[in-house]
Amino acid sequence: MHQQTVTSGRILLAGLLALGLSSTAIAQSADSGKDDPALKIYRATPTKINNLVHTKLDVRFDYAKRHLYGKAWITLKPHFYSTDSLTLDAKGMDIKTVSLVQVSGSSVIRFPSEAALKAAKSVPLKYSYDGQQMRIELDKTYKSSDAYTIFVDYTAKPDELKAHGGSAAITDAKGLYFINPDGKDPKKPIQIWTQGETESSSVWFPTIDKTNQKTTSEISMTVDKKYVSLSNGKLMSQKNNADGTRTDTWRMDLPHAPYLFMMAVGDFAVVKDSWRGKEVNYYVEKEYAPHAKAIFGNTPEMMTFFSKLLSYDYPWVKYSQVVVRDYVSGAMENTTATVHGDFLQKTDRELLDDDDRLGESVIAHELFHHWFGDLCTAESWSNLTMNESFADYSEYLWFEHKFGKDAADEHAFDALHSYLEMAEYQGDRHLVRFHYRDKEDMFDQVSYQKGGRILHMLRNYVGDEAFFKSLNLYLKQNAFKATEAHQLRLAMEEVTGQDLNWFFNQWYFNQGYPTLEIAYDNSKAGQTSVIVKQKGDQTFDLPFAIDVYAGGAKERHEVRLTEKADTFTFAVRAKPDFVNVDADKVLILKKTDRRDLNSYIFQYKNAPTYLDRREAIEACLKQQTNEQARRTLMSAIKDKYEGLRALAVAGLNLENNDVRVAAVPMLTEMAKNDPNSHVRAACIKQLMKLKNPLDIPLFEAALKDRSYLVEGTALNALAEQDMAKAYKLAKTMEKDARGMLSSGIASVYAKNGAEEDAPYFSDMLAKTGGQEKIGAAILFLNYLATIDNTAVVTKGVDDVKDAVTAFNNTWVNNYMVNLLNGAAKAKQEKAAAAEAGLRAELTKQSEYMMKTAKTIQENTKGE
Repeated sequence: MHQQTVTSGRILLAGLLALGLSSTAIAQSADSGKDDPALKIYRATPTKINNLVHTKLDVRFDYAKRHLYGKAWITLKPHFYSTDSLTLDAKGMDIKTVSLVQVSGSSVIRFPSEAALKAAKSVPLKYSYDGQQMRIELDKTYKSSDAYTIFVDYTAKPDELKAHGGSAAITDAKGLYFINPDGKDPKKPIQIWTQGETESSSVWFPTIDKTNQKTTSEISMTVDKKYVSLSNGKLMSQKNNADGTRTDTWRMDLPHAPYLFMMAVGDFAVVKDSWRGKEVNYYVEKEYAPHAKAIFGNTPEMMTFFSKLLSYDYPWVKYSQVVVRDYVSGAMENTTATVHGDFLQKTDRELLDDDDRLGESVIAHELFHHWFGDLCTAESWSNLTMNESFADYSEYLWFEHKFGKDAADEHAFDALHSYLEMAEYQGDRHLVRFHYRDKEDMFDQVSYQKGGRILHMLRNYVGDEAFFKSLNLYLKQNAFKATEAHQLRLAMEEVTGQDLNWFFNQWYFNQGYPTLEIAYDNSKAGQTSVIVKQKGDQTFDLPFAIDVYAGGAKERHEVRLTEKADTFTFAVRAKPDFVNVDADKVLILKKTDRRDLNSYIFQYKNAPTYLDRREAIEACLKQQTNEQARRTLMSAIKDKYEGLRALAVAGLNLENNDVRVAAVPMLTEMAKNDPNSHVRAACIKQLMKLKNPLDIPLFEAALKDRSYLVEGTALNALAEQDMAKAYKLAKTMEKDARGMLSSGIASVYAKNGAEEDAPYFSDMLAKTGGQEKIGAAILFLNYLATIDNTAVVTKGVDDVKDAVTAFNNTWVNNYMVNLLNGAAKAKQEKAAAAEAGLRAELTKQSEYMMKTAKTIQENTKGE
C-alpha cells in the first residue's frame, strides 16, 4: 500500500504542510487519546481455527444497483485442532445459499470443470449471519488432515454497507467500487475496481479476511464485451456469452492473502511489456496509452534489479499495473496486479516536473511488496512494518541504483522529516505495536517512513553483503508464510552471527528517537574531542562513524554512544577543519551541532553526501552577509545535484545587494538553460521578486517551456508586473493546462478577482483526484476570498465542501474548517469597511462559510 499523497511519503501530513497547512493546525487535528479505552486492548494475532486452501469465485456485476452477484467455492482445512464449525467474514451481503460441496466423493474442489460442478453433491448447512460474519455448522467434525469445500451464493452490496471511514493511507473501506456506473459524468470513465486492505475483501466475497491466511485462487468475471478485465494470476480463458458479455477466468496457483485479491473492469488500453518471458502489462485510460511506457517503462529493469539485489527472482506468474479513477489510496500491491490512483497517469510533459520522482517511488514501492507483503506477509496489522517499511525502503534502493545516491538521500531526508513532524505534533508510537485504536492507525509515518530509515540504519550497521544476504534468508525461510519482526531478527542474526536484540528492542519494540547536542574541543595539541549528549529520558545505543578532516586527510573512526553523554577523543596531525559526526548520515535523530561557519564552508567543498552539502547550504543561507558564505552559495546554485541547486536558489536573499549582484546573472542564465525544470522555476520565482521590467522577455519566453511548472511560475512572474497581459495569456493557455500550469493560472485568476473565472476553479476541482483535489480546493477558496458575488461564493463553497467530503479524511476536514473560518473572518473584516449593500452580501458569505465549516466539523466528529 502506498499512502495517498502528493509525493511518495509523502503521506498526507507532509503534503498538507506543502500546501500551506501549519503544524499547529495539524496538532489541533490530532487526537491525543492517551486515555482511549481502545488503546488498552491487546491486538492479538488472529487465531487460526480453519485455514484457507483455495478460493474459487464466479462474479457478475449490476451497475444500476451497484451490486455484485457472486458464487464462492471455498476449500479449507482445520489448522490443528479438530472442528465442526467455520466462521467466514462476509460484510453487508445477502446470503442465499450455504452448503457443503462434494465432487466425485471428494469434498475438495480445485479448478473444477463446469461438468464436475454440475455433477457435484450439495449438502445444505445451518448458519447464522449478523451482517459481518457467517457462523457455519459443518456436517461433521473435521481433522487437520481433512479438507472440505463450502459453497456460498451471495449478493455483495458495497454502497449499502456502513463501512469504517479508513485512514490517512486508505480513505474508505467499501471493498468494491463502481465508478460512474450510470455514465452520467462525461468526464469520467465507467470502471469497477476493488480495494482489499485492510479487511475489505470480505465486502465482495466471503473469506477469512486476515493477513495470516493464504489461499490459491480462481476468479471468473462476467463483464461487458467492450471492457477489459484484470485480476490476480494468469488469464486462463475468455468465453463470449450470448447476452453480449464475456467471462474471463484468472487463476493464481501460488497462495496469497485475501486482502491481496483484486478485480478491475473498464475501458482500459493495455500496453504490453515483458520480463524474462513473463507478461508485464500497463492498463491505462486510452488517452494515456502513448505515455504508458514513459510512466511505467522502468518496471522490467526494477524487476531485474530487485531480483538480483535479493538473490530471489520475482516469484509470480505476471506483473500488471492498472490506473483507476477515484482510488481510495495511493496504490495497492495486489498480487500480480497493482492498482494505482490516477495521480500516476501523466503525459510526457507532466513527467518533466516529477522532480521528486513520485511515479518511480510508487512503482518501486508496490513492486517490492511482491516480496515483502505478498510473498512474506505480516501476520497481523501490529506487524505492518514487515510489509510497509520494506516497501518504503525499496524507494531508496531504487533511487540509489537508478538516479544516484544524492537522489536517494534526498528522498530519505524528506521521509525522515515527515516522520519527525508527525512525532512532534501527534506523538510517537512503537514500530511494532499491539495496542492501537483501529488497525487503520498502523498506516502512518512510523510504519512507512521511520521503518524505512530503520532498515537503512540496520543496513549500515551490518554492511551491504550481510544485509542483503539476510533478506534473502528471510525470504527463503518465510515464503508464502505470515511473519513478524522476530523472523527478520533471527535471519539477520544467523547471517551476521551477532545478537541484534538490542537493535530490535530499541527500534522495533520501542518508540522515539535521540536528540543530540554535539560540541567540540580542540584545546589540546595533537588531539580533538567530540562531546555528545543525549537529551530526554531515553538513552539510545547508537553506533556511528565520525570522520575527522585534518591536515588535508580524512580519517574515519567507528564509535558507539551508549550513555547519556560521552566524549570521543582522536589523535590528529593538525587542528581539524571539520569533524563529521554520523558521517554516513544514517541516524534517526534531531541534533544541535555547535560549530562555526568555516566548518560548514569546508563541509560543502569536501564532505561527499547529499546531507553533508545540504547542511552546509542551510548554514550558509542563514549568514548571507558573510562573504565566504555567499561564495559557497554561488557554488551551491551550480551543485551537481538538482535538488541542492533548487534549495540554494530558493533560499537566496536578493534584498542583500551583494547577493543580488553575484546571483542575478547566474539566475538569469539558469532560468533559461538549467536542465531541471524545478531549478528553472526556482530561478524565475527569485527573479520575480525583483520586479525588473528587463526580465519580462525572459518570463514571456518561459511561457513556451515544455515544463508546466516553469510555465505556471513564469505566468505568475509576469502577473507581478503586467496583470492584464498575464490574465489574457492565461485565457489562451487554459486548453493545455495541467500540473503546476493549472495552479499558476488559478493563482493569476485569484489575484485578478473576476467573477467569470469561477467555472475554471469548479472544473479544476472536478478533474483532479486525491490530494491534488485538496490543493485545487485551497486555490478555489483563495479565489473566493476575492469575490463579492454571493451566488458565486456560495456555489464555490459548496463545491469545496463536496470535494472535502469525498476525500473523507479527518486531517483534511480539520484543515478546511480552519481555512473556511479564516476566509469568513476576512469577509467580516471587509464588510466592516464596506457600504451597506455590499456589507450585507459579505456578511451572508461569511455566515455561509462558517455554517459550512460547522457542517464539515460535525461530520468529522461523527466518523
